[in-house]
Amino acid sequence: MAKIIDWGKYQYQKMKEQQKNRAKSKQAELKQMRFGLKIGSGDLEIKLRKIRGFLADGHKVRIQIFYRGREMAHRELGYDLIDRIVSLLEDDAILEQKPQMSGRNLSIVIRSK
Repeated sequence: MAKIIDWGKYQYQKMKEQQKNRAKSKQAELKQMRFGLKIGSGDLEIKLRKIRGFLADGHKVRIQIFYRGREMAHRELGYDLIDRIVSLLEDDAILEQKPQMSGRNLSIVIRSK
């Protein structure tokens, strides 16, 4: 037994279904948040709140510490700041990428638990 169908109509329905599926599936983006070494505790809290929002939406977040001028001579300060940030976010996030220097930036990638 054979079924005769309108090929154009079939293709159209298939395309519409794919579009609907694409609209439903939300792409997880990589968001980025930059910190200076001399960030104050209030500013840090605000940025961490923003990061928690990104994680709640299912995004990954790259946290980037940038060094200015002579700060490059004290790279350990950046690692200390990263450790502090990770400890403050440990309830919400998992470290996905270890701290990594690239030029004047130190970065990590985190994702939600």
